[in-house]
Amino acid sequence: MSNAKVLPLLEPVGGRVAPCCPPLTERPMTADEAETAARMFKALGDPVRLRLFSAVASHEGGEACVCDISDVGVSQPTVSHHLKKLKEAGLLTSERRGTWVYYRVEPSVLAAMGQLLVGTSAAA
Repeated sequence: MSNAKVLPLLEPVGGRVAPCCPPLTERPMTADEAETAARMFKALGDPVRLRLFSAVASHEGGEACVCDISDVGVSQPTVSHHLKKLKEAGLLTSERRGTWVYYRVEPSVLAAMGQLLVGTSAAA
C-alpha cells in the first residue's frame, strides 16, 4: 500500500484551467501551495523522470506505451520506478492494455504548470 498523495493540480473554473497555486508573480504562496508545487517539481527534478515525462507529453496521440519510452539509459525496473513517481505526483495517468501500460499527460497538467511559472497575463 502506498502513502502517495496525488497532487490537486487543477480546479476547473468557468471552463479555464486554474493551477494548483497562483502564478509566482501574483502573490506569495501559502505553505500548502508551496508544498504542492514542490512535490510536482521534485518529481520532475530527476533528469530521467524529466526525459520520461517529456517522452510521454510529446508522443504522438498524447500517450505512450512503456515499451516506446523506456530507452532512457537505465534498466526497465528503474524506468518503472520513475514512472511510478511521476504518477504519484499526479503528473501522469496510466492504463493497462493487455501486457503493456500506456501513460498519458493530461493537457491541463501542462497548462497548470505553465500558468504557475509564467502567470496568467503572460500565458494569455
